[in-house]
Amino acid sequence: MHITQVNMHEAKTQLSALVERVLAGESVTIARAGKPVVDLVPHVSSRVRFGLGKGEPEWDPAIFDGIDPEIQEMFYGADA
Repeated sequence: MHITQVNMHEAKTQLSALVERVLAGESVTIARAGKPVVDLVPHVSSRVRFGLGKGEPEWDPAIFDGIDPEIQEMFYGADA
């Protein structure tokens, strides 16, 4: 893997090209006064999906088996 370090000014003027290089697998570090300050990395989605696939439930009924009365009381009181 090739690692490239560019200065802040170059990063500002060449951002699109640097993004393409990162998406192609290259490592790019942006430096200020010769000192590395940030790395460009591809975005990784943080969305968590509990279902097993399209059409599957978003939760597993064997694990999430309904409302826990103790938890419900903690949030909503004894009269909930």
